[in-house]
Amino acid sequence: MILEKISRAFCLCCLAVALLGCTDSNNSVSRTQVTLLTDLGNITLELYPEKAPVSVSNFLAYVDAGHYEKGEIYRVVRFDNDRGNPKINVIQGGLNLDQAAPLPSIEHETTDKTGILHTDGVISMARLEPGTAASEFFISIGNNPSLDYGGMRNPDKQGFAAFGRVIKGMDVVQEIHALTQTAPADDPYFEGQILAEPIKFSASYKDFSGEYHE
Repeated sequence: MILEKISRAFCLCCLAVALLGCTDSNNSVSRTQVTLLTDLGNITLELYPEKAPVSVSNFLAYVDAGHYEKGEIYRVVRFDNDRGNPKINVIQGGLNLDQAAPLPSIEHETTDKTGILHTDGVISMARLEPGTAASEFFISIGNNPSLDYGGMRNPDKQGFAAFGRVIKGMDVVQEIHALTQTAPADDPYFEGQILAEPIKFSASYKDFSGEYHE
Protein backbone atom coordinates (compact mmCIF):
# COMPACT_ATOMS: atom_id res chain seq x y z
CA MET A 1 0.00 0.00 0.00
CA ILE A 2 1.49 3.30 -1.08
CA LEU A 3 1.25 6.04 1.52
CA GLU A 4 2.09 9.74 1.62
CA LYS A 5 5.58 10.92 2.50
CA ILE A 6 5.92 12.05 6.09
CA SER A 7 8.23 14.87 7.24
CA ARG A 8 11.75 13.67 8.02
CA ALA A 9 12.61 13.62 11.71
CA PHE A 10 13.66 10.06 11.61
CA CYS A 11 15.17 7.57 13.97
CA LEU A 12 18.06 6.30 11.85
CA CYS A 13 18.12 2.60 11.21
CA CYS A 14 20.74 1.26 8.83
CA LEU A 15 19.85 -2.07 7.34
CA ALA A 16 22.51 -4.17 5.64
CA VAL A 17 21.57 -7.32 3.80
CA ALA A 18 23.73 -10.40 3.42
CA LEU A 19 22.50 -13.29 1.32
CA LEU A 20 23.32 -16.93 1.84
CA GLY A 21 21.84 -19.69 -0.34
CA CYS A 22 21.38 -23.09 1.29
CA THR A 23 19.51 -26.34 0.83
CA ASP A 24 17.63 -28.29 3.49
CA SER A 25 19.11 -31.80 3.46
CA ASN A 26 15.83 -33.29 4.64
CA ASN A 27 13.52 -32.00 1.92
CA SER A 28 15.86 -30.38 -0.64
CA VAL A 29 14.00 -27.07 -0.40
CA SER A 30 16.14 -24.13 -1.47
CA ARG A 31 16.29 -21.29 1.02
CA THR A 32 17.94 -17.89 1.18
CA GLN A 33 18.90 -16.14 4.43
CA VAL A 34 18.82 -12.36 4.53
CA THR A 35 20.25 -10.63 7.60
CA LEU A 36 18.90 -7.16 8.35
CA LEU A 37 21.38 -5.18 10.44
CA THR A 38 19.63 -2.32 12.20
CA ASP A 39 20.29 0.08 15.05
CA LEU A 40 17.67 -1.83 17.03
CA GLY A 41 19.37 -5.19 16.48
CA ASN A 42 19.59 -7.85 13.82
CA ILE A 43 16.64 -9.41 12.03
CA THR A 44 17.40 -12.55 10.06
CA LEU A 45 14.92 -13.60 7.38
CA GLU A 46 14.74 -16.97 5.69
CA LEU A 47 13.22 -16.68 2.22
CA TYR A 48 11.78 -19.58 0.23
CA PRO A 49 12.55 -19.16 -3.50
CA GLU A 50 11.25 -22.62 -4.43
CA LYS A 51 7.92 -22.06 -2.68
CA ALA A 52 7.42 -18.41 -3.65
CA PRO A 53 9.80 -17.74 -6.57
CA VAL A 54 8.07 -14.61 -7.88
CA SER A 55 7.88 -12.79 -4.54
CA VAL A 56 11.41 -13.77 -3.46
CA SER A 57 12.91 -12.72 -6.80
CA ASN A 58 11.09 -9.40 -6.60
CA PHE A 59 12.29 -8.68 -3.04
CA LEU A 60 15.89 -9.52 -3.91
CA ALA A 61 15.69 -7.43 -7.08
CA TYR A 62 14.85 -4.36 -4.98
CA VAL A 63 17.76 -5.10 -2.65
CA ASP A 64 20.19 -5.81 -5.48
CA ALA A 65 19.29 -2.64 -7.38
CA GLY A 66 19.63 -0.46 -4.28
CA HIS A 67 15.99 0.64 -4.33
CA TYR A 68 15.67 0.16 -0.57
CA GLU A 69 18.45 2.69 0.08
CA LYS A 70 15.69 5.17 0.99
CA GLY A 71 13.33 2.67 2.56
CA GLU A 72 11.13 3.24 5.58
CA ILE A 73 9.30 1.15 8.14
CA TYR A 74 6.36 3.49 8.48
CA ARG A 75 3.21 1.64 9.57
CA VAL A 76 2.30 -0.40 12.66
CA VAL A 77 -1.05 -2.18 12.85
CA ARG A 78 -2.29 -3.52 16.19
CA PHE A 79 -5.64 -4.58 17.59
CA ASP A 80 -5.88 -1.19 19.33
CA ASN A 81 -5.52 0.88 16.12
CA ASP A 82 -6.78 -1.44 13.37
CA ARG A 83 -10.01 -0.49 11.59
CA GLY A 84 -10.04 -3.53 9.33
CA ASN A 85 -11.88 -6.77 9.98
CA PRO A 86 -10.68 -9.22 11.16
CA LYS A 87 -8.04 -7.30 13.07
CA ILE A 88 -4.36 -8.04 12.46
CA ASN A 89 -0.91 -7.39 13.96
CA VAL A 90 1.78 -6.36 11.45
CA ILE A 91 4.52 -3.83 10.71
CA GLN A 92 4.79 -2.48 7.17
CA GLY A 93 7.72 -1.04 5.25
CA GLY A 94 9.21 -0.48 1.84
CA LEU A 95 9.72 2.59 -0.29
CA ASN A 96 6.61 4.49 0.89
CA LEU A 97 6.39 6.16 -2.51
CA ASP A 98 3.94 8.79 -3.68
CA GLN A 99 4.60 7.69 -7.27
CA ALA A 100 4.86 4.41 -9.15
CA ALA A 101 7.32 1.81 -7.88
CA PRO A 102 10.58 1.54 -9.87
CA LEU A 103 9.95 -2.12 -10.77
CA PRO A 104 6.79 -3.63 -12.28
CA SER A 105 4.14 -5.13 -10.03
CA ILE A 106 4.23 -8.91 -9.75
CA GLU A 107 2.01 -11.94 -10.09
CA HIS A 108 0.11 -12.80 -6.91
CA GLU A 109 1.30 -16.00 -5.22
CA THR A 110 -1.46 -17.29 -2.95
CA THR A 111 -0.75 -19.11 0.29
CA ASP A 112 -2.69 -22.18 -0.84
CA LYS A 113 -0.09 -22.58 -3.60
CA THR A 114 3.05 -21.71 -1.62
CA GLY A 115 2.06 -23.32 1.68
CA ILE A 116 3.52 -20.35 3.60
CA LEU A 117 0.85 -19.16 6.04
CA HIS A 118 0.78 -15.88 7.95
CA THR A 119 2.10 -17.17 11.24
CA ASP A 120 4.38 -15.31 13.66
CA GLY A 121 7.33 -13.69 11.87
CA VAL A 122 6.23 -14.35 8.29
CA ILE A 123 7.16 -11.67 5.72
CA SER A 124 4.65 -10.98 2.96
CA MET A 125 3.93 -8.59 0.09
CA ALA A 126 1.52 -5.70 0.69
CA ARG A 127 -0.96 -5.05 -2.11
CA LEU A 128 -4.23 -3.50 -3.20
CA GLU A 129 -5.75 -5.71 -5.91
CA PRO A 130 -4.18 -9.12 -6.68
CA GLY A 131 -1.21 -8.56 -8.96
CA THR A 132 -0.42 -5.04 -7.70
CA ALA A 133 2.31 -5.93 -5.15
CA ALA A 134 5.62 -4.23 -5.87
CA SER A 135 7.89 -2.59 -3.27
CA GLU A 136 5.92 -2.72 -0.01
CA PHE A 137 6.06 -5.61 2.46
CA PHE A 138 4.93 -6.45 5.98
CA ILE A 139 5.92 -8.78 8.80
CA SER A 140 3.28 -10.68 10.77
CA ILE A 141 3.29 -10.53 14.57
CA GLY A 142 1.49 -13.58 15.92
CA ASN A 143 -0.81 -15.66 13.72
CA ASN A 144 -2.95 -13.75 11.21
CA PRO A 145 -5.01 -16.37 9.32
CA SER A 146 -7.27 -13.71 7.81
CA LEU A 147 -4.30 -12.75 5.58
CA ASP A 148 -4.10 -16.25 4.07
CA TYR A 149 -5.91 -17.42 0.95
CA GLY A 150 -9.61 -17.61 1.74
CA GLY A 151 -9.23 -15.19 4.66
CA MET A 152 -11.71 -12.37 5.20
CA ARG A 153 -9.28 -9.44 5.51
CA ASN A 154 -9.79 -8.57 1.82
CA PRO A 155 -13.15 -8.98 0.05
CA ASP A 156 -11.44 -10.88 -2.78
CA LYS A 157 -10.34 -13.59 -0.30
CA GLN A 158 -7.07 -14.04 -2.22
CA GLY A 159 -4.93 -13.26 0.81
CA PHE A 160 -1.39 -11.89 0.64
CA ALA A 161 1.77 -13.39 -0.86
CA ALA A 162 3.98 -14.72 1.95
CA PHE A 163 7.54 -15.57 0.94
CA GLY A 164 9.68 -16.03 4.06
CA ARG A 165 9.90 -15.64 7.80
CA VAL A 166 11.97 -14.10 10.58
CA ILE A 167 14.19 -16.79 12.10
CA LYS A 168 16.06 -14.48 14.48
CA GLY A 169 15.31 -10.99 15.80
CA MET A 170 11.57 -11.06 16.48
CA ASP A 171 12.30 -8.95 19.56
CA VAL A 172 13.34 -6.15 17.19
CA VAL A 173 10.15 -6.57 15.15
CA GLN A 174 8.08 -6.43 18.33
CA GLU A 175 9.91 -3.30 19.50
CA ILE A 176 8.95 -1.54 16.27
CA HIS A 177 5.40 -2.87 16.52
CA ALA A 178 5.05 -1.34 19.99
CA LEU A 179 5.87 2.23 18.84
CA THR A 180 2.97 4.57 19.57
CA GLN A 181 4.04 8.04 18.37
CA THR A 182 2.08 8.49 15.17
CA ALA A 183 1.42 11.23 12.62
CA PRO A 184 -1.92 12.40 11.21
CA ALA A 185 -3.09 10.38 8.21
CA ASP A 186 -4.98 11.71 5.19
CA ASP A 187 -7.19 8.63 5.25
CA PRO A 188 -9.00 8.03 8.57
CA TYR A 189 -8.52 4.28 8.04
CA PHE A 190 -4.79 4.71 8.77
CA GLU A 191 -5.17 7.06 11.74
CA GLY A 192 -2.94 5.96 14.60
CA GLN A 193 -0.93 3.60 12.37
CA ILE A 194 1.57 5.87 10.56
CA LEU A 195 4.73 6.43 12.59
CA ALA A 196 5.60 10.05 13.33
CA GLU A 197 9.26 9.08 12.96
CA PRO A 198 9.38 6.23 10.44
CA ILE A 199 12.45 4.08 10.81
CA LYS A 200 14.66 4.68 7.81
CA PHE A 201 16.62 1.82 6.37
CA SER A 202 19.15 1.32 3.64
CA ALA A 203 20.18 -1.93 2.04
CA SER A 204 23.29 -3.46 0.54
CA TYR A 205 23.63 -6.83 -1.11
CA LYS A 206 26.67 -8.98 -0.51
CA ASP A 207 27.36 -11.58 -3.19
CA PHE A 208 29.37 -14.77 -2.78
CA SER A 209 32.58 -13.06 -3.90
CA GLY A 210 32.39 -10.81 -0.87
CA GLU A 211 31.72 -7.68 -2.94
CA TYR A 212 29.05 -5.20 -1.97
CA HIS A 213 26.65 -3.65 -4.47
CA GLU A 214 25.17 -0.30 -3.47
